[in-house]
Amino acid sequence: MTEPIVDAAPAIDFDLKSLPKVSLHDHLDGGLRPATIIELAQAVGHTLPSTDPVALGQWFRESADSGSLVRYLETFDHTVAVMQTYEGLFRVAKEFVEDLADDGVVYGEVRWAPEQHLQKGLSLDEAVEAVQEGLEAGVEAVSESGHEIQVGQLITAMRHADRGQEIAELAVRHRNKGAVGFDIAGAEDGFLPSRFKDAFTYLAQHNFPATVHAGEAAGLESIQSALVDGRALRLGHGVRIAEDIMVEFDDDEEAGDTVGLVTLGDLSSWVRDRGIALEICPSSNLQTGAIAEFGDGIESHPLDMLYQLGFNVTINTDNRLMSGVTLTDEFNLLVETFDYDLDDLLELTLNAAEASFLPLEEKEALVEYINDAYANLG
Repeated sequence: MTEPIVDAAPAIDFDLKSLPKVSLHDHLDGGLRPATIIELAQAVGHTLPSTDPVALGQWFRESADSGSLVRYLETFDHTVAVMQTYEGLFRVAKEFVEDLADDGVVYGEVRWAPEQHLQKGLSLDEAVEAVQEGLEAGVEAVSESGHEIQVGQLITAMRHADRGQEIAELAVRHRNKGAVGFDIAGAEDGFLPSRFKDAFTYLAQHNFPATVHAGEAAGLESIQSALVDGRALRLGHGVRIAEDIMVEFDDDEEAGDTVGLVTLGDLSSWVRDRGIALEICPSSNLQTGAIAEFGDGIESHPLDMLYQLGFNVTINTDNRLMSGVTLTDEFNLLVETFDYDLDDLLELTLNAAEASFLPLEEKEALVEYINDAYANLG
């Protein structure tokens, strides 16, 4: 199918922090406070690159800003190291919720891999329980401050390991105790979702939803496998679906303009036409080289083209510590780069709300809350 690219909406001048937001792609071990890392590292005897919070935060950002997903993932050695005890997991989860709420997030799905947090003797179930208790404590603290937030866990399996079935069963065991979905994460290139085909079948048999990291470090084959083998309802990042879209430019002599004609391939048509949500993380995509084929700067990110073409685009932070961003920052980036207005931000937020793994009634209530908040802006 062929469609014209539509011009973006005009820019706005507005403080976006107070807007209600939905966060679908945010890693627990990528959102720690530097001061917390330092205190927890001292308690467990882990050596850090710096014991100054400002310098440590800068180290994480500089190390992640390499253009390589592999190098980006190496920064997690330090955060995971301080999340091996009940106390560490509880504190990180509680502060994670508080920081989301401070950014205006009213619903968040927190993804993390329990199998990476067993070095100090915790079982998989104990690790999940520690995080859940921390999340609930965070929700309570936010409520006491006069705000409301709802969170759920996305239980994640590491794609280079062979524990997919075990982690899928863990997720299903905790489905009524905080777990809302399943994911696979880690080094994407060379580790297709098909490695976890049996685990995804198990999840489908138990009617448990999955989002799959795909279309970040690997391309269309990874996305295809996520949809077929992973039965993915959402694509983690998914930005490289743009590789299945051909753009041709023709000069319109009468109008004096250049017109872009877009042709979608079978895979991109499938993803768009069925509303499969893309969990796009703009700053992270730039850092890890996920959008290198499209250009060097954020202005080359294909998210605007995908949004204009009707893909179910959602905006996320990925790892707030490593990328040095909040969801407010990412919204501001879209306003500055693509001239998005409040209507655009509302649509992106509603996309995320409707793509959440909430029950229908709670999803409808969330959508109504967001719409009312935007309407009250006048």
